[in-house]
Amino acid sequence: MKASPPGLSRALLAAFGLATAVDLISLLAGAELGHQIAKPFLMPLLAAYAVTRGAPKPLTAALLFGWGGDVLLLSDAEWAFLVGMGSFAAGHVCYLVLFGRRRTSPLLGALYAVALVGTVLLLWPDLPAGLRIPVAGYSLLLTAMAYRSSALGLLTGLGGALFLLSDTLIATGVAEWPQLPLPDFWVMLTYIAAQYLLTAGALHAMYGERRTTV
Repeated sequence: MKASPPGLSRALLAAFGLATAVDLISLLAGAELGHQIAKPFLMPLLAAYAVTRGAPKPLTAALLFGWGGDVLLLSDAEWAFLVGMGSFAAGHVCYLVLFGRRRTSPLLGALYAVALVGTVLLLWPDLPAGLRIPVAGYSLLLTAMAYRSSALGLLTGLGGALFLLSDTLIATGVAEWPQLPLPDFWVMLTYIAAQYLLTAGALHAMYGERRTTV
């Protein structure tokens, strides 16, 4: 796919950076309205940037499924949480398609497997009964994505790890474990960084993208 003019890409990346700043500052300040407004713009702007840089379709789809999950998780309803988790799960499938069959470290895979089993076993008793199986299934898919993300290099590998960390923070909140101060800030910080690194790393690996910083 042919890339768009660099000026458009820079403008979209700057807009993504601005939306990120508004979202995170709003969370730090306790301004829920700012978070509600900024969050839905994050992934569409990042996806639009990726498209202007010639992003493959699985990457664009993964970001848009992330947007669906973002919007749904703005609601506190259990059905919205489940459907939102399903949207993120579809995004992880898209990422797995993007990573293909490139080789990754067996040792890293073993570490992720230990982390998966340990986390699910620890969380299981404290999760609502209706969420235990969905969360376990989602965790398996998320961990597979995080592991396979290293196939495209260090940036995507870090992105996958941060995505796993972000969703683990959400799961500990659902399980009503003790939380860090301003838990939503840390969830969004790690999530936004994850999606950006996955995008930047994929573009760099596939198209030699060089300008990958906001």
